[in-house]
Amino acid sequence: MENQTNQQPHNQQPPRPTLIGHRRAANKSSAFQAKLEQMALPLAPLVQLTTGEIHPSFPGTLLNFWLLTDAELEALAHFYHQRTPCRWTFHYPCPIAWSSDMPLEEKRRRIGRFIGLRGCETPIRVRPEREVEEEARAARARDEEEEIWRRKLRWYN
Repeated sequence: MENQTNQQPHNQQPPRPTLIGHRRAANKSSAFQAKLEQMALPLAPLVQLTTGEIHPSFPGTLLNFWLLTDAELEALAHFYHQRTPCRWTFHYPCPIAWSSDMPLEEKRRRIGRFIGLRGCETPIRVRPEREVEEEARAARARDEEEEIWRRKLRWYN
């Protein structure tokens, strides 16, 4: 008897989510789907200038780019003549400065810029408001001091 009360009859459907819950699920699902589509975008391979070959670790999709390891980034930089500058380094469309002691995310950003990904440009340093104010105060003080000396030495110029 107990088993019969826990089981739903075949003609009953499971409870439907409320309208608000359904919308949230749809929004999350559509956002997730959009992200999956973005990560699946194919990347055009870059060929080595000297051989015309494509590096085996070259990412085929945007997701593969984000999954590159430090060793793979190093290998890509070396393969495409960016790690050790030579006569071929500056013949690529967007040569980069490479250093093996950079953090992983910096290496990824530079390789991204090298292969032409948008959003991988060098970040612009935004100065804190306090730093800007201090710089303005120092410039004002310098200008005031120069004006004082100009007034004092007016007759000697």
